[in-house]
Amino acid sequence: MNNFGKNVAIWAIIGLVLMMVFNQFTKRQDTQNQIEYSAFISDVEGGRVQSVSIEGHPLRGQWIKGRRADGSAFATYAPYDPQLVNQLIKSNVRFSAKPEEEPSMMMSLFVSWFPMLLLIGVWVFFMRQMQGGGKGGAFSFGKSKARMLDQEQNTVTFADVAGCDEAKEEVKEIVDYLRDPTRYQALGGRIPRGVLLAGSPGTGKTLLAKAIAGEAKVPFFSISGSDFVEMFVGVGAARVRDMFENAKKNSPCIIFIDEIDAVGRQRGAGVGGGNDEREQTLNQLLVEMDGFDTNSTVIVIAATNRPDVLDPALQRPGRFDRQVVVPLPDIRGREQILNVHMRKVPIAIDVKPEIIGRGTPGFSGADLANLVNEAALFAARRNKRLVDMEDFESAKDKIMMGAERRSMVMTDEEKKNTAYHESGHAIVAKLLPKSDPVHKVTIIPRGRALGLTMQLPVQDRYAYDRDFLLQRVSVLFGGRIAEELFMNQMTTGASNDFERATQMARDMVTRYGMSDALGPMVYGENEGEVFLGRSVTTHKNMSEATMQQVDAEIRRIINAQYAIARQLLEDNRPIVEAMAAALLELETIDADQIDDIMAGKPPRAPRPVTAIVPINLNPPSDGATVVTETPAQET
Repeated sequence: MNNFGKNVAIWAIIGLVLMMVFNQFTKRQDTQNQIEYSAFISDVEGGRVQSVSIEGHPLRGQWIKGRRADGSAFATYAPYDPQLVNQLIKSNVRFSAKPEEEPSMMMSLFVSWFPMLLLIGVWVFFMRQMQGGGKGGAFSFGKSKARMLDQEQNTVTFADVAGCDEAKEEVKEIVDYLRDPTRYQALGGRIPRGVLLAGSPGTGKTLLAKAIAGEAKVPFFSISGSDFVEMFVGVGAARVRDMFENAKKNSPCIIFIDEIDAVGRQRGAGVGGGNDEREQTLNQLLVEMDGFDTNSTVIVIAATNRPDVLDPALQRPGRFDRQVVVPLPDIRGREQILNVHMRKVPIAIDVKPEIIGRGTPGFSGADLANLVNEAALFAARRNKRLVDMEDFESAKDKIMMGAERRSMVMTDEEKKNTAYHESGHAIVAKLLPKSDPVHKVTIIPRGRALGLTMQLPVQDRYAYDRDFLLQRVSVLFGGRIAEELFMNQMTTGASNDFERATQMARDMVTRYGMSDALGPMVYGENEGEVFLGRSVTTHKNMSEATMQQVDAEIRRIINAQYAIARQLLEDNRPIVEAMAAALLELETIDADQIDDIMAGKPPRAPRPVTAIVPINLNPPSDGATVVTETPAQET
């Protein structure tokens, strides 16, 4: 019915416009052979006019055939002239008079209402634009923007989700409940009405929610938290009501709200108080979630990477009863995720997902998908039919260390300084027992760095002991010390190393309680404002004397680790010289070549690298996760 009314209105407007055009065209036809009034009077006095029709001020007439224009018609516009009739009678001109033609009622209505209709049309257009041109027209502010996927459209299952086995186990009973609710209801059990998926970006929260709906074979409503709030007050709450009404009509079903922290942040927090529209939307969401029937088969799943900023009322039992943590995958999980993504590309037999998974600590599922895609792009650039291990190594280096910048021109002095700098990092890391193994060293500029030393742990680390952190500070100082010992100079390339070393030493003293002098106590408590989702204020609850002790302890740690790194490099000068020479010759050395240098042997020949065809296929890389680097010279 709404579409019928809309079509009738459109055709009515088109008809009125055509009528106006037709009338204008008719008038233009009538006004051909338009003459001036003075010429008309001259023709009347000269006896050249046969007849005249007076319609108010417009005059239409016909000349006498043979005397002018072969008796064709003419038209003119007469001012108020009381002598015109006498002149026509005197000149024997036939004439008739009738009132001026009035416009039709439809045309009068259209002309009078046209400005109003135009304003309404412009307002409707802009309202539709502000609403994104969505369904329902300009008056559908309160309509939900949730997109529904039915059982045929949603083909994602638990087989497509890898690396989060514990999270899948947590949500499997929801699938069982949606398939057979009576089994739980017979025992008086109540399934969680809401499930909050919390985890870092890229860990697969949205994919897991779609898999729940795909396994349960129920409709899946998907919406983002930012889709609720608009510029008009009350729109968000109306959309929440409409979304839940649609969900109840399609129950059993799942509602998935992505990035719920956009609308579910703690009420009343932030500078200047809360946001009325956002809080009104949150209140309506709280009411709808707690207003379900006891045996309702509508389950709400929400995802966020900041559960700490959500309103407490949203996380209480009866709303989001269960919080499921979707963590970054471990070694086994990364291997499973790689197997899922490798199904889509042709893989060579030398590709070992377990080796790639071991060499990508801290990667999320999205990072691993990007790794497989980058490897496929490298294989395409090298004109290969299969993606092999070499392509995965190149992709991993690009993602973790940045894209190579071989076109960057460096002087021999800068190359030599970078080689000694990276050799200092690598050798200190190799000589300290608790340091992570050195995976690769390069002096090829990558990203914003002139050189890089990449360390990869043997296994995932979940906690760091004191010796590991202290040795990590020593590794960071190795680059500057090598510059001093072998180049007799200091450059700005170690600025990032100093910044990270100082922050690590400060955390050891003020946060981790790893100082014998100050003991197990936290100095400087961070109290973040919730509305920003991060720490913006730091309240230091300690005296000036304590702050001086903290600074002195940080200085002591830094000086001690600096001295350790310096002693190691002074005792192993030949190894530093050999590694720097190898870097100047080969530009990049791997773990096997580093082992050869540390054993006093010449490094083995590098593995052959397939030439890259220079085509325009070079997507941007993700951020690097290296331990030490030599940034470009700063001023």
